Amino acid sequence: MATVRKVTIPDGVKVHLDGTQLRVTGPKGQISRNVRFPQVVITCDGKELVISTESRRKENVAIVGTYQAHAKNMIRGVSEGFEYHMKVVFSHFPIQLKTQGNRLEINNFLGEKKARYARIEEGVKIKIANDEVVLNGIDRELVGTTAANIEHATHIRDRDPRVFQDGVYIVQRG
Repeated sequence: MATVRKVTIPDGVKVHLDGTQLRVTGPKGQISRNVRFPQVVITCDGKELVISTESRRKENVAIVGTYQAHAKNMIRGVSEGFEYHMKVVFSHFPIQLKTQGNRLEINNFLGEKKARYARIEEGVKIKIANDEVVLNGIDRELVGTTAANIEHATHIRDRDPRVFQDGVYIVQRG
């Protein structure tokens, strides 16, 4: 009994399978990913991407679903893009944010004299408003990693988190 998952390719998006490299091109850009896994076969005919395995092993069946999700996210990324909204929360000391190349500088966090830094992944655009940070990109993984880096940089140590709720938090994914 084979496990087969299909992903339809919308108009304006091109999917090319070159060996084990899956390349998706659309109006917003291009993403590529290595999709090599033993006993998992991926084929593309231009209209549909078919991911299948003949194996019944749990791991192989799971990776078929994982690759289907990756393909859908890549197609959505090059056609619509991904946008994460983050909220800057402070009650004690006003947090100041500014970008410096490929990192975000977080000043005056909990009154600290030294700045904290969060890495901005390549291909992710960042907009800073008053108390909101908006991350945009075509690769869901990179946008999510950047948001996690920012949240992690404002992690509170050695204080009661019920009292000190300051930080930069993800409020909307989309």
